[in-house]
Amino acid sequence: MFQVNFLEQYCKGCGLCVHFCPKNIIVLAQYTNDQGYNPATINDMTKCTGCALCARMCPHVVIEIVEGGAA
Repeated sequence: MFQVNFLEQYCKGCGLCVHFCPKNIIVLAQYTNDQGYNPATINDMTKCTGCALCARMCPHVVIEIVEGGAA
């Protein structure tokens, strides 16, 4: 199992991770961060394969993939 962590306070809501996630489990949140952006978040962590494509595509380097995350 993998855990995807977003540094939401730095996310600018560009949506690249949303677009490139092969499992379509990343969405932009309905709330805004302190910068006024809708940060990315995962809607179903159990479907994450840990491919890290989201992290590689993030221009602001706000995504961390951790193997063995909480179930």
